[in-house]
Order: sequence, then structure tokens, then C-alpha cells
Amino acid sequence: MLIKEIYKNARVVNSGTSLTTVNEFTDQLPALRPQALVEVAYEILKHVNFEYDKIVTEEDKGAPLATTISLLTGKPLAMARWYPYSLSELNGNVVDIKSEYFEGKMFLNGIEKGDRVLIIDDTISTGGAVISLINSIETAGGIIMKVICAVEKVQNEGIYKVKDKTGHNVESIIKIHVTEENVKVVS
Repeated sequence: MLIKEIYKNARVVNSGTSLTTVNEFTDQLPALRPQALVEVAYEILKHVNFEYDKIVTEEDKGAPLATTISLLTGKPLAMARWYPYSLSELNGNVVDIKSEYFEGKMFLNGIEKGDRVLIIDDTISTGGAVISLINSIETAGGIIMKVICAVEKVQNEGIYKVKDKTGHNVESIIKIHVTEENVKVVS
């Protein structure tokens, strides 16, 4: 799988609060090869039934992957944003978020009561973004059918934090362990 190659060659930076990978898949450094994106999307679709109405992700790093899955499946995509619109009726559900990369508010539009939702994200690290997505969807009356992330940073235990705070399980395609020296693909 190309995603494993990408992470074996990823660089590691210390952001001051965490160790972060810099790579083709999440940062487009180098530019993201379409075949890598499509390969990951198809791998995720192997783990998903089609009993959902909408796909949800956040607008930053999860957007390319969730967009690809939306195009492949024909399912509508709702993206949580990091900023409000100037029109109050378009601000949707507002939830607090604290993740490895961002702390503030998240705004989600496009989810209605009874919508069956598939959450897609590129990486689960601390679980903060996924927890906020779940809270926002459930506040809107949506039903979480599955949460799946392409990559799991195992050392940050995000999947356990999500389960503890929301009751939802998170699946991942590959697991990595990040140290200051390198990224090890665990599985």
C-alpha cells in the first residue's frame, strides 16, 4: 500500500505540544499522488457498508479523503469548518474542539435529524477532532453509523479517548508510532 510507504518516509516535527508527521498524504509535501488518495479511499470502503446517508469530516486534513469517498460513493459530504459564516442561520452546530492541531470552535452544517452518518478523517491522534464531530452530529440529531480514520497514531491513544467520551468505536486502516527520530508503521 502506498500509504505505508508514505509514512515510512514521513518527516517528524515537534510542534511544542506533540510530535507531528509531515508527509504527502496529510500535508501534500510532496504533492499528493492521486493513486495514493484513491488507494486509501478504496481501502476504507472495504470496511464500510453503505447504510449511511452522509459523510462528515473536518475541512482541514480530512477533506481530500472524504471528498474522494463522496465522489466514489455518490453520498453527500458535510464538512465541519473552523470559522463561522456571517449569516447566523448558516452557523450550524457549534462545538468546542481541542485537538493536536487546533483549539477553538467547530461549525457543522448539513446534518439533519435522522441522518445516518459516516465520519471519515485522515488521522486519529488525540481524538479531539473526532469527539467534536461526533458531538456536533449527535446535537443535530444525526446517527453515527461508523467512524473510520486512515491513520492511527497509537501512542496518543485517541481511539480510547473517543470511546470513553462518546461510546463510539473508531477503526483505522494503518497504525503508526511516531518518535522524534522516525515514523514506524505498526500495522
